[in-house]
Amino acid sequence: MTLGIIGAMEVEVARLKEAMEDKVIKSKAGMEFCSGRLGGCPAVVVRSGIGKVNAALCAQILVDDFGADAIVNTGIAGSLRAEINIGDIVVSSDALQHDMDAAGFGYAPGVIPQMDCSVFPADQKLIALAEECCAQANPDIQVFTGRVVSGDQFISDKNKKEWLIRTFEGSCTEMEGAAIAQAAYLNGVPFLIIRAISDKADDSAQMDYDEFEKKAVEHSVNLMLAMARRLA
Repeated sequence: MTLGIIGAMEVEVARLKEAMEDKVIKSKAGMEFCSGRLGGCPAVVVRSGIGKVNAALCAQILVDDFGADAIVNTGIAGSLRAEINIGDIVVSSDALQHDMDAAGFGYAPGVIPQMDCSVFPADQKLIALAEECCAQANPDIQVFTGRVVSGDQFISDKNKKEWLIRTFEGSCTEMEGAAIAQAAYLNGVPFLIIRAISDKADDSAQMDYDEFEKKAVEHSVNLMLAMARRLA
């Protein structure tokens, strides 16, 4: 099994690359794909860049060029639920794009026209593995399984946050996961999104993000290393 691991920012993937063995680096579409073994598991680690287009393109290259059998998107996100605190982990039950808006054609928010699916379910085996590994790798935090809502927006407005909760019942919000989920779905590849909470996606989001980003990344890296060892 070859595991594709996508992070949006270099800080998210640098530690994973450092932990890899037998590394071979290949560049494509402005991205650096680092293949080798992570915890004994064949893996490819890559920074996609921020946003849905970068993320979807990255996922497709992992499938086409590296034969990824499963894709995990790691990183950070804003919490949409009061009980999900900064530092906690959200494991995706499914994912959708909150900024997909074809209301002018009669579609509900988030629905992708002419597709049979707009809410993409994560792989159940990967969900179970992540839940178990997080309890072991990060015993000091909580892990939640819930919906990830993605859009090309950094959410730092209380009214927007409340709309996301009311409309989509999301657990956290970020800028890449649902695009990776869609690419994985179209290719028939299992996927999972793992997000460490860096902020509350409200008026305090920018301040919290700057302060807690490093801690959130540490939690997601711990979890990813534990999962790779198990998959090996």
